[in-house]
This record gives sequence, structure tokens and C-alpha cells, in this order.
Amino acid sequence: MFYLLSQQLLDWAKGTPWADHLSALRLFHYITVRSAGAAITALVLSWWLGPGIIHWLKQQKFGQDYADRAEEAGGLAARVLSKKGTPTMGGILIVAVLVFSTMLWAQLDNKLVLLTLLSVVVLAGLGFYDDYAKIIQQSGGGTPPRVKMWAQIAVSLFIGVYLWETPSTSRLVTEITVPFYKYPVAKHAAWLGILIVVLAIVGASNAVNLTDGLDGLAIGCSLMVAFVFLVFTWLAGNVNAARYLQIPLVPGAGELTVFCAALLGAGLGFLWFNCHPAQVFMGDTGSLAIGGSLGVVAVLIHQPFVLVIAGGVFVLEAASVLLQTGWFRFTRMRYGTGRRIFLMAPLHHHFEKKGWYESQVVMRFYILCVLFALIALSTLKLR
Repeated sequence: MFYLLSQQLLDWAKGTPWADHLSALRLFHYITVRSAGAAITALVLSWWLGPGIIHWLKQQKFGQDYADRAEEAGGLAARVLSKKGTPTMGGILIVAVLVFSTMLWAQLDNKLVLLTLLSVVVLAGLGFYDDYAKIIQQSGGGTPPRVKMWAQIAVSLFIGVYLWETPSTSRLVTEITVPFYKYPVAKHAAWLGILIVVLAIVGASNAVNLTDGLDGLAIGCSLMVAFVFLVFTWLAGNVNAARYLQIPLVPGAGELTVFCAALLGAGLGFLWFNCHPAQVFMGDTGSLAIGGSLGVVAVLIHQPFVLVIAGGVFVLEAASVLLQTGWFRFTRMRYGTGRRIFLMAPLHHHFEKKGWYESQVVMRFYILCVLFALIALSTLKLR
């Protein structure tokens, strides 16, 4: 919006005495300036709107009035405060601020930005429906997992097929790239590319959702991944930088930097209220949307496997659930009694059961996030 408005004003003032007075509006043509503006806007709006939204959620009784699964399982000696009664659906704040800030500072005629915003809105709606169902049922059950999964797959397939059918973006699907290697490892592999698109978006969405179990954990890790992709999106949209680093050049990807910056601002603002002891939880409304958007951005800059590295903590969390569930079912079928690999899954609850305090788990996972982020950034040069 600001970009379009500044362009119109500059065009209007061209050749008039106003031209010199309005020359400062050229700053809005720089992605770095608009990205900074988006981050600051999102952060300030989060601080401003946060208390009101939390109060509204409490008034509407949109709180977690059931014990979460970790507390129901018992044995979390290091957990001092119960999560019961804390407002959920705080993802409304993240999504609203993120979408508004992006629309304010990004070029809205950019199809990559529009695809990303579409995924955020749709997945946030799915998450909101799931959170609302949990509150109504007061059991933590919510929407059947199969329904959620098919909805996520539908969004991912739409994005994958759209990219494939659009000539300017078809190579994002038909060519397969991997980190640490400068050339595509496969070409004309649309079926494989669409599968990767689905796995990236659905996997990221659910992985962030599984990580959202401790105060500040999911949003803090998401911020570090968002920072990695803020760097990648700017480089992917810059001709000289992409050529120098020999990474895929994606015309228009620079505008996704504005989105990533807005996500950073909105995430930091939400973390202000979500840090221990949390005043609000993001719920599926936020976790599905944030995870899905990270997956979409990774796909749109032709770096889906970098997400696996940068989001290493999310991968570990999701893998712990898959391993725990798979091993339990296998041993129950073979031995008659299910056995576990971890004390509890997702992984953060395993360490809680080992006696780590919640803040210890979160901070140590943050350290792992920084490590994974540095490895992901190293793929830019190690090729």
C-alpha cells in the first residue's frame, strides 16, 4: 500500500515544483526500508492490541479450561504452574498483525506475497475452528486429525499446482534443489516437486503445532527460522546476490522479505505476552498458520530442504511423535504391550519428565535453534 501510494505521488509530482519535496518517498522503493517498516509496525501493533485481545479472549471464555495432555499424563515434577485457564487462540493477534503489516508495506500485486497471505489466512481459519472445537468440547479433542490433514493437503496442492501451471514459477516445482549443491538434482520432475511442496507445507504446519507446548517455545523457534528466511528471500530476489552465491533466482521473491520481517515483528510482539508465565497461547490458530507460512516461503524461494535444517527443532519434535507412535504400535502388535522410546512425546515433554524446568527446556531449545539457523545460513556459501 505504501509502495503504491509513494509511486503514485512521485508520478504525480514529476516535472512539478513538488518533485524535490517528495523525493524522500523513493525510500519506499527499497525492500530493506519497507521490511524494517513492516517489522516495527507489526511489533508496535502487537504491543498495542495484545492486552485488549487477551482481555477479549478471557471475556469470551476462550481459555484452556481443560488440563493439557502433558499435565494429564502426570509426572512433570518441574512444571510449577498449570496451563489450565490461560486464554488460547492468541494466534488471532499474530495473524491479524502479520497480514495487516504485510499489506501495508509489501507490493500487493506480487503473486508470491498473495499466495503466502492466502495460506496464512486459510490455515489460521482451520486452526481457529480447531481451537473453538476444543473449547466447546472442553476435552482437548478438537477437529479430527484426518480432517485437519486433508485441509492442509488441499491448500498445499493448490499452491503446488498453481506454481506448476504458471510459466514464470513452474521451475519451482519441476526442478529439485538441495542444500550445499548449486545445481538442480532433478529436472522435469513435477510429480516429485508437488510432493515436496505438500510435505514442506503440511510438515511445517504440523511440526510448529506439535512444538507449541511450552511458554514461548514455538514462537521463539519460529522467529529464528523466520530470520533465516528473511535473509534467503532478500538474496533470492536480488539478481547480483543470487548469481554470486549461485542460489536459485526467483523474480519477486524480495517482497517475501517484507512478509518475513512482519512475521518477526508480530512474533516478537506475541512473545512479549507468551513468555513464561504465558498470558496467552497462540493455539492452532497461530501455530498452523505460522508453520504453514514458513513452508510456503521455503517453497517459493526454491529452498524447501533448507527449512528442514533451519527448523531442526521442529523436525526433532515431529520425529519424536512419529517414532513414539510408530514404536508403540509396533511393539503392542508384536509383544502385546506398547513400549515407548521417549518418556513422553513431543520431545520437550520428554525433558520435562526428566526433571528439566520449563524455562530450561525452552532456553536450551532456543540454543539448538540458533545452531540450526547458522547451519542453514552456511548453505549459502558452502556449495
